[in-house]
Amino acid sequence: MAGLVLAALNLRPAITGLGPLLEEVRDGLAMSGTVAGLLTSAPALCFAVFGSAAPRLARRLGPAAVVFAGMAAVAAGLALRPLAGGTGAFLAAGVLALAGIAVSNVLMPVIVKRWFPDRIGPMTGLYSMALSLGTAAAAALTVPATRALGGDWRLGLGVWALPAALAAAVWLPVARGRRRTRSGDAAAGTTGDAAGAGTSDGGPDGDGRTPRLRITRSATAWSLGVFFGLQSTAAYIVMGWLPQIFRDAGLPATTAGLLLAATMGLGIPLSFVLPRIAARLRHQGPLAALLALCGLGGYAGLWLAPAEGAWAWALLLGVSNCAFPLVLTLIGMRARTGAGVAGLSAFAQGTGYLISVPGPLLVGALHQHTGGWDAPLALMAALMAAQLCAGLAAGRDRCVEDDPRVRD
Repeated sequence: MAGLVLAALNLRPAITGLGPLLEEVRDGLAMSGTVAGLLTSAPALCFAVFGSAAPRLARRLGPAAVVFAGMAAVAAGLALRPLAGGTGAFLAAGVLALAGIAVSNVLMPVIVKRWFPDRIGPMTGLYSMALSLGTAAAAALTVPATRALGGDWRLGLGVWALPAALAAAVWLPVARGRRRTRSGDAAAGTTGDAAGAGTSDGGPDGDGRTPRLRITRSATAWSLGVFFGLQSTAAYIVMGWLPQIFRDAGLPATTAGLLLAATMGLGIPLSFVLPRIAARLRHQGPLAALLALCGLGGYAGLWLAPAEGAWAWALLLGVSNCAFPLVLTLIGMRARTGAGVAGLSAFAQGTGYLISVPGPLLVGALHQHTGGWDAPLALMAALMAAQLCAGLAAGRDRCVEDDPRVRD
């Protein structure tokens, strides 16, 4: 449980710590607005590319070993990023950290399903709350930390390598213990999953063969993938560009960082409560629709009065961002088996993050082309309306294993 919480704390500081300092990073590395848009799109692209490898790595090495390696990669990437002398090196170090986040992202629902099969809602809420806490802490503390360290944005970003290193240290004995268990089980002629914390497959057929799930044939999986992609688009646009919207409206950098922290921090209590509520509902679509409506309200406020009602818009967007713990809960609920959750998590997150790649890029390009935020906000509102529709579809009470087209 401690490892789960520490890993979740480190799944977003590499991203939200950058937003409040994006202007300084752009000046320091001579980035254009389009390149900065690419920087804000990099998380989604990396999550899609590297996250797809997580199930295969977990089957070969065990999920604990993969999460340990992921946390080590996050620590290394965040430690190397401040040393970059140009945009290319900065992006390369960031990609290393994001690759570690990507595999850990995918395996969080798998770890919950395997170690806590009877407490999916509460444990999903716990790590979602920790993820929101890490997200908000990075947004709120990066600027003060930078100032305390002499005003150098490189040091302000680099401090986030320390909690990632702590998480890796906690996961190392878990990974070693899991590997010893798997070796002992192999010598005894059993599998680690059979002897350990729950099976990771779908169960054998009558002839003893374990059926392989073809997740791509499932309408449930596609609805979850689209929903995941659209909520990720909204989240990464907010994390990457919300501080700049407030700064362009005349607010200082510290206040912009605090507003982003409020947006992310609201997810701390809501991320703990929301999965519990969702787990008790038969149809989670109306809950997804309510979150999307809060997002539309926040965008409308940013368009009409970004500075005057800044705290209200930040809080509305914070509620809307809780679509993330909702979709994580749905991943655990829309599959009956460990193999189903692993395949569904990889597919929904991989597909979803690919869908979300263009969003932050387009926002940056539109802002640079128009010189304002009206067109980007219109795009954001259109995507949120689509998210509402996808959430209604993803919230229906179905499991991927129930579709006969999914099984060989």
